[in-house]
Amino acid sequence: MTKSKFSDLLLLQIGNEFAASQQYIAVAVWFANQDLPQLAKYFYRQSVEERNHAMMMVQYMVDRGVSVPIPGVPAVRNDFTAVTDPLALALKQEKEVTRSIESLFRAARAEDDALGEQFMLWFLKEQVEEVASMTTLLNIAERAENSFDIENFVARETIGNGGRDAGAPEAAGGSL
Repeated sequence: MTKSKFSDLLLLQIGNEFAASQQYIAVAVWFANQDLPQLAKYFYRQSVEERNHAMMMVQYMVDRGVSVPIPGVPAVRNDFTAVTDPLALALKQEKEVTRSIESLFRAARAEDDALGEQFMLWFLKEQVEEVASMTTLLNIAERAENSFDIENFVARETIGNGGRDAGAPEAAGGSL
């Protein structure tokens, strides 16, 4: 794999995935500080899932013989005023990631990079699940009469696949 628009965008996306992982830790900690352990647990898992996505992309680039400089991440948002605030932030973030993944897929297709296009297909499918999960959580939070109704929902229901997918690409160093 040579340097291309696709490889440049993939390097940027690695940074985006690590940033999402950090943001989800901040969200989880906020929920933990609000005594909402189910939401905290959910977002701690989401953080690991985003880290694994970054490491899948790292492994792909290593496998393709491309140097992978690991970027730093920007500061995350730590302060929220209502339970819906971090959920709305998470949904916005997942929609942005979806646009980035779509751009990566289009770049691979434009460059006639069948391997890159095939690699991005899994991430496109994953983003459908991510946006749907965050939409559901935000909808439930907006309709809930109190925070504990949301906690009960998260404890009772399976939201997303928890990052478990046998067809997922291999993560560098193994998935956590």
